[in-house]
Amino acid sequence: MKQILFLIVSIMSIATSAQQVLTPEGLWKLGRLTALGISKDKKTIVYKVSTPVVEENKSNSKFYKIPVNGGNSVEIQEADSKNLVADKNVSPDFNYILSTQEVKTENVFGKDFYPELDKSEAQIYDGLDYRHWDTWNNGTHNHVFYAVNNTSKATPFDIMKDEPYDSPQKPFGGDEDYIWSSDSKSIVYVSKKKFGTAYAISTNTDLYEFNIETKTTKNLTENNLGYDTNPIFSPNGDLTWLQMKRDGYEADKNDIILRGKGAAKINLTASWDGSVESFKWSPDGNKIYFIAAIDGTLQLFEIDLKNKTVMAGIATNIKQVTSGDFDTHDIVGFSGENIIVSRTDMNHATEIYSYNLKKKAFTQLTKTNDDFYAKLSLPKFERRYLTTTDGKKMLVWVILPPNFDKFKKYPTLLYCQGGPQSPLTQFYSFRWNFSLMASQGYIVVAPNRRGMYGHGQAWNEQISKDWGGQVMDDYLSAIDDISKESYVDKGRLGCVGASYGGYSVFYLAGIHKNRFKTFIAHDGVFNTQSMFGTTEEVFFNNWDFGGPYWDKDNAVAQKSYTKFNPINFVDKWNAPILIIQGGKDYRVPIGQAQEAFQAAQLRRIKSRLLYLPEENHWVLKPQNAIVWQREFYKWLKETL
Repeated sequence: MKQILFLIVSIMSIATSAQQVLTPEGLWKLGRLTALGISKDKKTIVYKVSTPVVEENKSNSKFYKIPVNGGNSVEIQEADSKNLVADKNVSPDFNYILSTQEVKTENVFGKDFYPELDKSEAQIYDGLDYRHWDTWNNGTHNHVFYAVNNTSKATPFDIMKDEPYDSPQKPFGGDEDYIWSSDSKSIVYVSKKKFGTAYAISTNTDLYEFNIETKTTKNLTENNLGYDTNPIFSPNGDLTWLQMKRDGYEADKNDIILRGKGAAKINLTASWDGSVESFKWSPDGNKIYFIAAIDGTLQLFEIDLKNKTVMAGIATNIKQVTSGDFDTHDIVGFSGENIIVSRTDMNHATEIYSYNLKKKAFTQLTKTNDDFYAKLSLPKFERRYLTTTDGKKMLVWVILPPNFDKFKKYPTLLYCQGGPQSPLTQFYSFRWNFSLMASQGYIVVAPNRRGMYGHGQAWNEQISKDWGGQVMDDYLSAIDDISKESYVDKGRLGCVGASYGGYSVFYLAGIHKNRFKTFIAHDGVFNTQSMFGTTEEVFFNNWDFGGPYWDKDNAVAQKSYTKFNPINFVDKWNAPILIIQGGKDYRVPIGQAQEAFQAAQLRRIKSRLLYLPEENHWVLKPQNAIVWQREFYKWLKETL
């Protein structure tokens, strides 16, 4: 009898253990992996794992190496990690080294103009770009320097001396913005050489080549008006980079450009209907591998440069290498017939994998969080395809709670993606985490609505100048389709999103016709007119809204400020709304949240404002992130 009782207790214990689900606190215990590269001898992968320490409100990092063919990870010192991986800042001939630093190039503060008033806090600007992302312009710019290698006495030389421009680009540029030429005689760097208001209304970055012998600079992409980024030299010495054609359009088709020895430029992906995220040359220089969105995932693609049609700009020999319901991210490097990449899916954070090109199979190399996930009962995600109101095929991701029971009824959330032009793929977010949402008992519906990469360029572009148009029908089609299922509680539907997703929430709150019981909007656009007047990257709204609000003869723009403006539908709001805002978000400034919260309060609608004064468009500090998660689910429990 005792043995039977012990067996029952053991089974119950195992069952209870298996029923653990992901929580906000658990999410912020996960290690966050960053691949740093393959060692110089090609035998080892080097990577970093950052783990949040909520109590200290920071993250701690450790560095590791693991054999390229798999095996045990070994912790190493940060200095060792740098020594193992080839330093791209060192010139190929090892004679020089690159570095960057901020340089004061313009006067901004009152004390700059009036030294005797050294306690003045005044800031003076003659043009836009007075603030960007989450910082105010203080008169300094990122500059690239080079110096003689292996000597502490070498004086770095500023290759952009006295120029009020940035390289690396702000706010997110890194060492991908500057590289050595194959012959070590020049430096190629990315910069948008525009200043003030001209900078704020343009996306025209160029590639510049600085000759270290003549100390002269040449614009290599002067004829292209859009983004030119990510310069990479091939093993054969050919320059390649990513290019968008149209100025002011940050979500334009991103193509791979190759400049041969004769300076002729070839668009290698011109006739391929997609947009490149990143790319890397094969060691033999015969192929380029790139990452791009396709049908709700990020996958690896190959360009065979031995094929003459490709070299003529015809993409007949561009082929998809990987497939499956996961995202293939960074291309770390190559090892024999294997490509080393990082990978995620909706239930798993980034890990490093090896993909065998002959066997067409993945091998997971790192297992940073495997022990943690093994204790969890994880959600299931599935694809649904529906026909939109204009007769198009649309992918909708549906994420089902752990231990899903089709005979039960579940509250359901419509997730509205930001961007607006961004792919909704198998990403693993530490804020908008589908696995976490589903683990709290919610079905999550995530439509690949207009504006998503991975469904052809026309699908992606349709959202521009049509923010409140077809895309809103796409959202409603998605929630209406899933609501036909018996396991969806149609009386408990919620709508959540950030950025353009926040705009979507504000807009749907006025047109949803009682579909939704509650709303959550994070850093969302509430008033398109005041958004145009306060956002820092003016080119974005200029393009997506169709122009400024004062251009009364511009019918397209006026539609953005009237028919597609959420403020004009506040009188139809009839459901509770949680509004979240970062104080240092200059992309979607605080006034958007203030206007929305004030409108909801004065209309006596149950509403709450979660204000994060030190956060930008994202939530980066661990304790703020935990508060964000707790308030998010607290609100849903209160109102859904």
